[in-house]
Amino acid sequence: MNIEKGYIDAEIPDGIDLKSEIRKMCIEKNAVILAHFYQKGDVQDIADFVGDSLDLSRKAAETDADVIVFAGVKFMAETAKVLSPEKTVLLPDLNAGCSLADSCLPSDFKAFTESHPDHLVITYVNTTAAIKALSNICCTSTNAVAVVESLPVDQKIIFAPDKNLGNYINGLTGRNMLLWDGACHVHEEFSLERILLMKKEFPEAKIICHPECQKPVQIVSDFIGSTSALLKYVQDDATQTYIVATESGILHQMRKNVPLKMFLPAPPNDSTCACNDCEYMKLNTLEKLYNCMKYMAPEIILTDDLRFKAEIPIRRMLEID
Repeated sequence: MNIEKGYIDAEIPDGIDLKSEIRKMCIEKNAVILAHFYQKGDVQDIADFVGDSLDLSRKAAETDADVIVFAGVKFMAETAKVLSPEKTVLLPDLNAGCSLADSCLPSDFKAFTESHPDHLVITYVNTTAAIKALSNICCTSTNAVAVVESLPVDQKIIFAPDKNLGNYINGLTGRNMLLWDGACHVHEEFSLERILLMKKEFPEAKIICHPECQKPVQIVSDFIGSTSALLKYVQDDATQTYIVATESGILHQMRKNVPLKMFLPAPPNDSTCACNDCEYMKLNTLEKLYNCMKYMAPEIILTDDLRFKAEIPIRRMLEID
């Protein structure tokens, strides 16, 4: 077994049915597979639960499985381990990081918060366990407004790490939160110019986007919401065509839920690309998932001290929403 690459690099027998074998191992090992909406379609389809960060955080806490296999990125698997310390938590590829989480280093963030001691610290769940441990409360894009509005109006707040989401929340709540200068590389790279050209080609289409997108994209959008909110919107709305400005993995669920509608991935600045994928999310494959479950590795390990400190702001978030 070789894990030097960050995942189990073991040969898979020829001719096996990966999906069937993975599901068989789930039963044998009392394991549950959680997959984020941004995963590849085949990974989403084999999962027990597919959702956004908030939903999967809850599933991680509620499941009675002995093993949690998290098809997502590392901070999500860490959250599952924080909430379920007695369970074995596996991540198919440890290289599945997050550009947004990486934009907020613990040493830098600790110095930043200490320089503003009168501010309460709210951090987006797209952060490492080490950043959560420096926070007062966490939030997701789904419940961020509810979390902010649960605090007194005169409470000074630091919001990290996504500046675009923070600005969006400031606009909705009338707050003036102090924002960390971080962003998601996927949502930063959408091209307003190319989106408007697509809108000319499909004038009947509605533009919908995630609040991690930059302000100009938000301004031209007909609807702004979290991944779960975007899914609900396209199911309830009467429009038949949508230009979707978020990670392209969400289109798999949209097409499954509303197969007669058309979903167009919003284009990035790179004119050679038709859509914008998260390179980290797409590192998880059925092959890595199979080896991960077969060899029970890579496993997420957190010290008791870090886990305890990171759990406090997550629990506070779950109590609010």
